[in-house]
Amino acid sequence: MKKDTHPEEYRKVIFHDNASGEQFLISSTISSEETAKWTDGKEYPLVKIEISSASHPFYTGTEKRLDTAGRAEKFRKRMAAAKKA
Repeated sequence: MKKDTHPEEYRKVIFHDNASGEQFLISSTISSEETAKWTDGKEYPLVKIEISSASHPFYTGTEKRLDTAGRAEKFRKRMAAAKKA
């Protein structure tokens, strides 16, 4: 392997998915002030993320449906009120 191909700060980091509560231990260069213990008993930097493969609808197969009929009806009411004014 070539020397000096990885940055100096390349190390293991715990990513915590706020939506699902899942945690992943991955090598990264991201910086963090927080730390947490992993299952091996060692302490690693902790980065909290909003969404990951554990909570994203594409990977989980869950889907949220919007109430399009209700939204369309509200829009029509606003348009009718605007035309009267």
